[in-house]
Amino acid sequence: MIYTVTFSPSLDYVVKVKDFKMGMTNRTEYETIRAGGKGINVSIVLNNLSIENVAMGFCGGFTGEAILNMLKAQGLKTKFIETEGLNRINVKLKTDVETEINGQGVKISKENYEALIEEISRIKRGDILVLAGTVPKTLPDDIYEKILNGIKNSGAEFVVDATGDLLKNVLKYKPFLIKPNKDELAELFSANIKTDDDIVKYAKRLQSMGAKNAIVSMGKNGAIMVTEEGEVFKTEAPDGKVVDTVGSGDSLVAGFLAGYLRTGNKKEALLQGIAAGSASAFKEGLAVAEEIEFQRKRIK
Repeated sequence: MIYTVTFSPSLDYVVKVKDFKMGMTNRTEYETIRAGGKGINVSIVLNNLSIENVAMGFCGGFTGEAILNMLKAQGLKTKFIETEGLNRINVKLKTDVETEINGQGVKISKENYEALIEEISRIKRGDILVLAGTVPKTLPDDIYEKILNGIKNSGAEFVVDATGDLLKNVLKYKPFLIKPNKDELAELFSANIKTDDDIVKYAKRLQSMGAKNAIVSMGKNGAIMVTEEGEVFKTEAPDGKVVDTVGSGDSLVAGFLAGYLRTGNKKEALLQGIAAGSASAFKEGLAVAEEIEFQRKRIK
């Protein structure tokens, strides 16, 4: 079973405004509300690809109830811990320049935190745990480390999609997969990364710190993967009009996991990941199986 963890789920209010003007009343051309959060995005795309999984995290108030209802309506399995307060509402403004206003997140008590840890402790050999996204202020800064240290002997595999110290500090637990983007990789090492060789060099450095496999995403330029077997794969992204980049990186993770579970082939899994990430970027919302399959056929 795959389990995803989203510490701070959100309701994403996505609005499109033509010629947005500060200080004026603006009216939307398009608007939608959807459940958001990196782990949730991974769960939705996995579900769209018919890969069974369980979404975990914290939900509270009417916003949390709305998030759960949206996920259940899509057929997702969930094990969220109920909290006091409200889940955040994020505003995604699409105009000449995309702008986001993200809320602070739900307040999480010690009891809430311990309840989630207890749920995660049931993970066993053969399972995959996906930890993705930032940590709310009401949780310990080392929450990722605490979780992975608690299940390091479970036999489960870990996927970590995080940045900065959150990522660096968990490499010692040998995550199966990490997925920094090019800019995040450069920031991790305070490096000036210009070429593919630079990406491979620093991705291998992450491996020397503990990561088994690393995918470095490069947006429209695709991705480079270094595997624990010493292989290096690069794939270009298919051409297309980018409509919404929110969730495309999470879709890549989901596509990779789906592809790997079905084929056991990491190169094919990477291609599936790029197809999923691109399919999500080329539409509003997250991609479904038919769209991912179409993009996969376009990648050589």
